[in-house]
Amino acid sequence: MTESLTIHIDESQKHDRLDKVLSLHNEEWSRSQVQQWIKEGHVLVNGEKIKPNYKCNTGDEVLLSIPEPEELDVIPEKMDLDVYYEDADVIVVNKPRGMVVHPAAGHATGTLVNGLMAHCKDLSGINGVLRPGIVHRIDKDTSGLLMVAKNDFAHEKLVNQLVDKSVTRKYQAIVHGVISHDVGTVDAPIGRDKKDRQSMTVTDENSRQAVTHFRVIDRYKDFTHIECQLETGRTHQIRVHMKYIGYPLVGDPKYGPRKTLDIGGQALHAGILGFIHPRTEEYMEFEAPAPIEFEQLLNQIKNR
Repeated sequence: MTESLTIHIDESQKHDRLDKVLSLHNEEWSRSQVQQWIKEGHVLVNGEKIKPNYKCNTGDEVLLSIPEPEELDVIPEKMDLDVYYEDADVIVVNKPRGMVVHPAAGHATGTLVNGLMAHCKDLSGINGVLRPGIVHRIDKDTSGLLMVAKNDFAHEKLVNQLVDKSVTRKYQAIVHGVISHDVGTVDAPIGRDKKDRQSMTVTDENSRQAVTHFRVIDRYKDFTHIECQLETGRTHQIRVHMKYIGYPLVGDPKYGPRKTLDIGGQALHAGILGFIHPRTEEYMEFEAPAPIEFEQLLNQIKNR
């Protein structure tokens, strides 16, 4: 059954592009996906079809009919998943470093979704063929906890919590440099880097609000071990924000310094995840210890 949603444009959104407004309405709707929906006629403004670059007017009534997802055709692959919790609505899984969350160009197999498809058949279909059940993501070389929806009811409830910023997401990270203050907040918008479309950057153009809180766990000669808590969940948010304030993540091939420790990816672990269960409405929180390679890196830094 096609899901329909009506949105009314307010004064603050006047003159904004509609594809931008809709992509900001839900974190799981990418701008390119919204543009495709507009091109296919799934979006009407005041009852009429429009183009992706349509500029909004105050009072516009936007009707979005989210198309039904295609039948899933991801290849199930039996994997030894590290499942922390599972019931009829939700799975919480600890993703290992080096694993891609869902199939994409160059990663058709071996992803978490491939493993989930073999583990259970009842994943939500809101995100379509390649991302069944996926409510939020972490990067390939970031380890840690993810919540996965097993039906559309749970998916919508969990996504709403992400939009409301009520999900607890805490990460451990190791950064270059010694941070002198014990706690801090980075409140800086993130968008695509014009010079490198594969990277994100702090910018005021076509960006989204991004807020990261951090506290120092320990300091070393040239490095700092920190905990970061996400208020928002933008692509590469912690990596971009820590680079922005001058403390890039150790091992980060995209945002780190040229001379960093070669550890095969950024030192980042999503260790704590908390949310309200979509059906019982009880708060649940899970904690996964940092993987052995993260602890080995800490010991290496301590002994430098």
